[in-house]
Amino acid sequence: MKRRSFIAAAIKSLGAAATLSALALNCPPSLAAEGTIKVGVLHSLSGTMAISETVLKDVALMSIDEINAKGGVLGRKLEAVVVDPASNWPLFAEKAKQLLTQDKVAVVFGCWTSVSRKSVLPVFEELNGLLFYPVQYEGEELSKNVFYTGAAPNQQAIPAVEYLMSKDGGEAARFVLLGTDYVYPRTTNKILKAFLKSKGVADADILEEYTPFGHSDYQTVIANIKKFASAGKKTAVISTINGDSNVPFYKELGNQGIKATDVPVVAFSVGEEELRGVDTKPLVGHLAAWNYFMSLKNPSNDAFRKQWADYANAKKLPGANRPLTNDPMEATYIGIHLWAQAVEKAQSVETDKVIAAMRGQSFKAPDGFTVKMDEKNHHLHKPVFVGEIRPDGQFNIVWKTPGPIRAQPWSPYLPGNSAKKDEPDGKSK
Repeated sequence: MKRRSFIAAAIKSLGAAATLSALALNCPPSLAAEGTIKVGVLHSLSGTMAISETVLKDVALMSIDEINAKGGVLGRKLEAVVVDPASNWPLFAEKAKQLLTQDKVAVVFGCWTSVSRKSVLPVFEELNGLLFYPVQYEGEELSKNVFYTGAAPNQQAIPAVEYLMSKDGGEAARFVLLGTDYVYPRTTNKILKAFLKSKGVADADILEEYTPFGHSDYQTVIANIKKFASAGKKTAVISTINGDSNVPFYKELGNQGIKATDVPVVAFSVGEEELRGVDTKPLVGHLAAWNYFMSLKNPSNDAFRKQWADYANAKKLPGANRPLTNDPMEATYIGIHLWAQAVEKAQSVETDKVIAAMRGQSFKAPDGFTVKMDEKNHHLHKPVFVGEIRPDGQFNIVWKTPGPIRAQPWSPYLPGNSAKKDEPDGKSK
């Protein structure tokens, strides 16, 4: 009798377990799985790009802590998996594959340079992973597996040059296109040259020059700029220098006495963090174009700055005595919150369901506007600001758009783009 009772109880227990297994199999993975939701953070914490990318790792961790403090996503806590691709572009692809296949992350927030993004892109498309890319870039790309929370050229580069050519911007007529030698500066400058020519600027009034990653000797480059600017027409420099090369570039700019009133420099990859180690007094009046500046005055930015300052001090981060925020930090913060909102809407972390739920997601951003993810092209609608460098390394806003503008991934200034679709339908174009 005891043996029969034991067997009956065992069968009953097995039946219950089978029922639970069946329920789990029929339940979406995001609901059936227990424990945390893993989130990848893919930024260079060493090498030439660490000066820019380290704070993006930190602001990602801050955002994850904020979401967890409010109950997480789908009732589960987020768990950050941080890797260091060390400013090594092939290593970015290896680390991306590790995050998706070994660590089983639901999403990755990362990359700065376009060469790093293009290195990881085939990995995300092959494995159907999800990447949020938080930095301004050259456009000419659209992938189902990427959401671009930084600016396309019509949300930064084109408006900045239009400002320089305007009366308020000094009516520049000659342009130096100076950048780091890789895909973002070269493609952006290709677009800018086509734009300038459409405005009647001659080839002789455009000087294009590139330096390698980590370049530190800018004496000859600055001397060439001074010589080019001596032709009589108002000259401006468009800088797409990336990483720690910005420090010696700006130091040499000051050493050779190039003032903003004579030859203004507008930078697309220099913000508050990159100016931290530079004496900015000789650089007052030079410009940067972004979609966010720390100096913006509005309640959302006040809260963002305080949150970052509190986090930096609590974690004893480098520079916590002078906590700075910048555009890619804001784009990272926005991207993580938009992803969390989309997961809640989809009730799943499954890539295709989250992609569908991302369409039209909006967020009250520190830039002071409610930014929206476009319903089609995986880019944010973003405002544009041009700021002048102040003696304290902050920026005074000298020009801005009335509100967010829609991104154009395919530049209308390049031939053949009018026929390209404004919606990803598979692998990147």
